[in-house]
Amino acid sequence: MKIQFLKANKGDSIHLSFSDNDKIVRNILIDGGTGSTYYENKSRKSGDLYHLIETIKTSNQKIDLLILTHIDDDHIGGVLRWFSKDKTAFKLIDKVWFNSGKTIAEYLRLEENKELELTLDIFENTYTSVSQAKKFEDYLIKNNIWDKEIILKGNIEEVNGVKINILAPNKNKLEKLLSEFKKTKHNYFTSGAESDWSIPLSDFIKEETSKEYKFDEDDSIPNGSSIAFILTFNEKKYLFLGDSHPTDIIESLKEKYSKENPLIVEFLKVSHHGSCRNTNKELLEIIKTDNYIICSDGTCHNLPNKRTFARIVNENPNATIHFNYKNLLRHIFLDIDKQDFPNLKLNFISEYV
Repeated sequence: MKIQFLKANKGDSIHLSFSDNDKIVRNILIDGGTGSTYYENKSRKSGDLYHLIETIKTSNQKIDLLILTHIDDDHIGGVLRWFSKDKTAFKLIDKVWFNSGKTIAEYLRLEENKELELTLDIFENTYTSVSQAKKFEDYLIKNNIWDKEIILKGNIEEVNGVKINILAPNKNKLEKLLSEFKKTKHNYFTSGAESDWSIPLSDFIKEETSKEYKFDEDDSIPNGSSIAFILTFNEKKYLFLGDSHPTDIIESLKEKYSKENPLIVEFLKVSHHGSCRNTNKELLEIIKTDNYIICSDGTCHNLPNKRTFARIVNENPNATIHFNYKNLLRHIFLDIDKQDFPNLKLNFISEYV
């Protein structure tokens, strides 16, 4: 299996490519990053998602499964832009996983939240035919690429020889999304949190060993609705956490795993671009891996947080932290960090094989 971590600005866009038992090449796309991951309107430049899609087209392949983890712009924006600009986009997709506001409302038998509606600027003109439905949900339904299945904790799906165990979201987080979500008004590319990159790793570790320290968990409603899962292929496991909340993942994993019997994975795609509010000590204790993937360019909220890396190396001094943006390797870590943790490895990653 080849796994590509696209340059998706501050967001996520991950492509999995593998051959099934019949030697047919299959593709899974997890999220689409921001709009510019597909096409940057101002500079008129095509992004990694555009080039990936064109490669799949010219290879006469399909996206067998498109997983949209949640509705945040840095995860779904690239897909919305692709659908808005490409009349034939739906022909390339076999199946979509997406927990929409409408389907959540139907599942919970509650009133719909109109704030959760997503629209498409179809082809930047006034097309109105079936395949150019303006509402994102209508587009998926009318083009027969979405069966409106709710993706929920406990689901186990088999897709072309790949097994996917859903860890999150749970029912409570979907209900919270439906009842409380309101569209944000802030600029996604504005850095809204102070950087912690100048602080040595050892300082964070010392602080968190004190009895007074308390973990501050992410309370973002969209993040809490994020689809997170274990993917198994050829007996190897990979952990994709989207932007999920750590307590939800811990609750799911502890049904089978523990500190004494950890989940062994090839890598952990660290939740929410390395935010310190989405990865805690208890989560890291029940996951055994040497590879931790960070998807972020560092432009928003100064993510990733260095505090997250302190937790990782405190749990696993031999960790390799992989970044899909090379510039972060030289900006986050200090000389003292390298002295204190000589076995810590830092790596730029575009694909994992």
